[in-house]
Amino acid sequence: MKQCTALAVAAPQVVAHRVSRMALAGPVLSNRDRREFQRMFTEKSSAFVESWMAMWMEWARTSWTMAAGAFTGGPWTAARWAENMSAASVAVAARGLAPVHRRATANSKRLGALKG
Repeated sequence: MKQCTALAVAAPQVVAHRVSRMALAGPVLSNRDRREFQRMFTEKSSAFVESWMAMWMEWARTSWTMAAGAFTGGPWTAARWAENMSAASVAVAARGLAPVHRRATANSKRLGALKG
């Protein structure tokens, strides 16, 4: 939950900064704007790939854990399966948000420190 809250604060700040830079840049970009916009594209692509892989790895880990638990931990009730699936969904989402959260909060700090 803390991760979602921090992301909900950081993302709009980053978007506002970058959109205003785009609006002010005009048709000819300065070197600073060109670097920032290239960075934005690269970061988004990297964050997407990292998120996707982290979610996939967490889901695979959870699937193996649940499969092994079915054979080693005794019979699982429907309630236990539901509880485990709920926890797994939260873990997958958290793993997927982590790379986005890292970049958005770092960008919020970095862009907030820039002048002009």
